[in-house]
Amino acid sequence: MFYEAKDNKHGLPHDPFKAIVSPRPIGWIGSRGADGSNNLAPYSFFNAISDHPKMVMFSSSGRKDSLRNIEETRVFTTSMVGRSLTEKMNLSSADAPYGESEFEFAGLAMAEARMINAPFVAEAHAALECKVTEIFEAKSLEGEASGSFVVIGQVVGIHIDDAALADGRLDMAAVAPLARLGYMDYADAANTFEMRRPAWPAKK
Repeated sequence: MFYEAKDNKHGLPHDPFKAIVSPRPIGWIGSRGADGSNNLAPYSFFNAISDHPKMVMFSSSGRKDSLRNIEETRVFTTSMVGRSLTEKMNLSSADAPYGESEFEFAGLAMAEARMINAPFVAEAHAALECKVTEIFEAKSLEGEASGSFVVIGQVVGIHIDDAALADGRLDMAAVAPLARLGYMDYADAANTFEMRRPAWPAKK
C-alpha cells in the first residue's frame, strides 16, 4: 500500500506512522519550574543526537508543563526507563495540574542533580543532566508551525547505578530499557545481540 502523508488517507483503523518509526527510547524528563515545583513526564519523541559533545533531544507535542519549566530554567534531566519502572513511568504520564508532582503521584523517589537545578528518578539505572542549547517549534515544508516544540540539551553530568554495570558495560539484559512502539505498545531490550560493523573490502 501507499498513501500521501499530508492527506493521511491510509484506510487503516489507526495511524501507522509511530509504529513505523519504532522502537523509540523514552525520555523521562525531569524539570523544576521557577516557582520550585517539580515535574516528571515521559516523552517518546526522544533520542541522542550527538556524541561529541553529548547531546539529546525531545519533542513536546504542544506546550506542556515540562516545556514551561525548561523555558524558565534552561535545564532538565532524563532518567532511563528500565522494565522494572514501566508501571511508574506510565503513572507519571497522567495529565496533572501544573505544580503537582508526578514523582509523588507515581511513588518515585526524587534525586537532585549535581550540576543543574533539576530532579531525576532515584530508582533509575542511569540519568543525564542537561543544559539547553536550543528550543524551537518545528515547521512544515510550507513554513507552518507544527505545534511540536523541540528541546535540545547538552549532557553535562551522567549518573549510573553501579549495580547496572557488568564487565565495565551497562548490562542491557539486567536494565531492560523500555521502548515505545506504535499505538499503546511497548517493548523492552532485555534480549540483545551484538553485531560489529563490517570493514569494506580493499580494492585489488
